[in-house]
Amino acid sequence: MRATWLSAASEIGVNCATGSPAPPPGCAASTSTLSSTSCPTGPRVIGAPITVAWNAKEDLLDLLATARTRPDREQVRDLLYRFYRRCADADLPELQRLATTVETWWPEILAFLHTGITNTGSKGTNRVIKTIARDTYGFRNPGNQRFRTRCATTRRARGHLDAR
Repeated sequence: MRATWLSAASEIGVNCATGSPAPPPGCAASTSTLSSTSCPTGPRVIGAPITVAWNAKEDLLDLLATARTRPDREQVRDLLYRFYRRCADADLPELQRLATTVETWWPEILAFLHTGITNTGSKGTNRVIKTIARDTYGFRNPGNQRFRTRCATTRRARGHLDAR
C-alpha cells in the first residue's frame, strides 16, 4: 500500500525516486507538528502513535485549509506529499486506511480545493427529509407526508425568510 500512496503522489509531480523521508526541495516543514518542545506534555506522556496520528491529521488539515485560496499545483503537491509520507512512515493501520481513503477520493478533494464547492447543502436537505419521513411514518395519507416534508425543507420553514 505504501508504494500506492507514493505513486499517487508522484502522479501529481512529487519526486519519490529518492525514497528519503525528507520532503522534496521547497516543501515547507510542518508548522503544526506536535513535539516535546511544542507541547510540554509531548510524546513522553501521550505516546508516539498518538503523536504520529495527530501530526498526520494536522498535515491533512493543512492541505484542506488551502480550499478557496486557489492553491498552485506545487503547494498542493508538497502538502499531499507531506501527508502521504507521514502516513507511510507511521506503520499505523488507521493512518494507512486514512491515506487510502484520501487516495480514493483525491479527484473530488482536488475539485473542492480548487472550486470550494461542496454538496453539504443537498446532504443537509436530505437529512431533514429523512428525519421528517421517519417522524411521519405512521400517517395514512402519503400526500400529507410529502406536504410535511416540503414544508420542513423550504427556506421560510428554516427561518431564512421573514414571514411578515
